[in-house]
Amino acid sequence: MGWVKLHPYNIAQKVEIVVEHFRRYVAPLLDGQAKAMVVVGSRLEAVRWQLAIDKYIKEHGYKIGTLVAFSGEVNDQESGPDGFTENSSALNPNLKGRDIREAFKGEEYQILLVANKFQTGFDQPLLCGMYVDKRLAGIQAVQTLSRLNRAWPGKDTTYVLDFVNDTADVLAAFKTYHATVELSTTTDPNLVFNLRAKLDAAGHYDDFEVDRVVAVEFYPHARQSDLIAALEPVQDRVMKRYKAAQQGLKAAQAKDDEAATKAAQDELNALILFKSDMGVYIRLYTFLSQIFDYGNTAIEKRAIFYKRLLPLLEFGREREGIDLSKVVLTHHHLKNLGKQAMPLGEGDALKLYPITEAGSGSVQEKETARLNEIIEKVNTLFEGDLTDQDKLVYVNNVIKGKLLESETLQQQATNNTKEQFANSPDLKTELLNAIMGALDAHNAMSTQALNSPTIQGGMKDILLNHAGLYETLRERAAP
Repeated sequence: MGWVKLHPYNIAQKVEIVVEHFRRYVAPLLDGQAKAMVVVGSRLEAVRWQLAIDKYIKEHGYKIGTLVAFSGEVNDQESGPDGFTENSSALNPNLKGRDIREAFKGEEYQILLVANKFQTGFDQPLLCGMYVDKRLAGIQAVQTLSRLNRAWPGKDTTYVLDFVNDTADVLAAFKTYHATVELSTTTDPNLVFNLRAKLDAAGHYDDFEVDRVVAVEFYPHARQSDLIAALEPVQDRVMKRYKAAQQGLKAAQAKDDEAATKAAQDELNALILFKSDMGVYIRLYTFLSQIFDYGNTAIEKRAIFYKRLLPLLEFGREREGIDLSKVVLTHHHLKNLGKQAMPLGEGDALKLYPITEAGSGSVQEKETARLNEIIEKVNTLFEGDLTDQDKLVYVNNVIKGKLLESETLQQQATNNTKEQFANSPDLKTELLNAIMGALDAHNAMSTQALNSPTIQGGMKDILLNHAGLYETLRERAAP
């Protein structure tokens, strides 16, 4: 599904919906001053969305300014050879080092794309539209969508267009925080003591090693090297045990020794849980210590120790790679589910659940399945909603295959830039010939395409920008 979200055709279709909805419904609000925010799920999505939305706006000659906001640098070879940042000329060419919050206030920009940024604490009262392509839940859903709840003279209409979330889930999140927030029960402060005992019993450190790290942490003239020296014995000990368990597991599996395999896997799981429990301890103590005085320095010392040790243990998040190079997007369909009512005043208010069994988790065995089974399961999610007109195979395979046979197009692709090739009258002629050539095999789609210049233009866009027609023609023409 992550591959589908990043597919250029998927992004292009959503970009078209966002821009056209903004122009029709949002832009006229507040005497033409209204702005919108697009919330995407990752920094990589933000880069590809920004490039796609700017391209769409430019092609249609719209006067809409866009900005994109995310932290750090994103490397995406499919979008460009260099890394992308907020100040990249390819993403925000006219920002020129300005603060995004300040730049977005003016008349220059109307749409702001964000990835894990500006979803909280961002006050822009001109925001009247939000487009969501990210899973939101709980307080994050409330905080994100509440960016629209900023007053402005004449502001009485806002729009939320959501590609991902279920209305019932969003409504449940808002109901929880709508009036009085209640806990179903209280949190037991003794959970910290229980988790401390569990971590101590693992035997990976002793009190002396904890005190040594804390002493360096509070010494005003300490250097980073002092902290590393204090942590290194524990880190080295744990990492060696993890690597030894990994090697033992491989050896046991090679010998088909069930007892040894189970013992090695149990050792790996115990170390993964040890690392996970340290993270739980830090979060739990940070929360509870604000409302409860433990009066125990050993509890505080361990929070400091775990916070410094945790980033040094590089295990527990290994993922097996999967080859998606041969996966093809054969269908694509965005279905309008209409407006959904979300009455906050109806039904009982939901309660928050406190922390109960901290550190009681276990390592779950990875569920595996064959790739074709996974794809079949994904396809069934859309079963019943797809028609022949939704099939991309018609464009990507049938039409593209016929165009690749054209020596005229091969010659033009070799001798011209992609922009010059896109404007070639021969491309339009050959496209019509290809549609008519496919008429017998795909009668319904061919007839519809022949009678619609809009569909023909869309097909040309898919072929040039998503199916790699130009590049493949150049490869075929090469000696």
